Amino acid sequence: MNQAVSALKLIWVNANVHSVHLPDVSHVGNLKRIGSIWKFKAVGYDAAGNVLAGGGPLTEQHNTECAAPDAAELSAKLGLLAQ
Repeated sequence: MNQAVSALKLIWVNANVHSVHLPDVSHVGNLKRIGSIWKFKAVGYDAAGNVLAGGGPLTEQHNTECAAPDAAELSAKLGLLAQ
């Protein structure tokens, strides 16, 4: 995926989880610390609003690893280019 979007936004949930959102505030996943590794976990929703773990617009980037919860690094690793 190679989309031109502003950087993703991370919202702190707890010490091990950040919610990941597009600039339009759509929730597209979570960044979770698993052991010492941060992993992007894609999330989508069906027509009824039920969560589809591993789904959504960034499903192909599910399990992408990051060094830390950093929106710019995650955006780059997911192939999203800031405008």
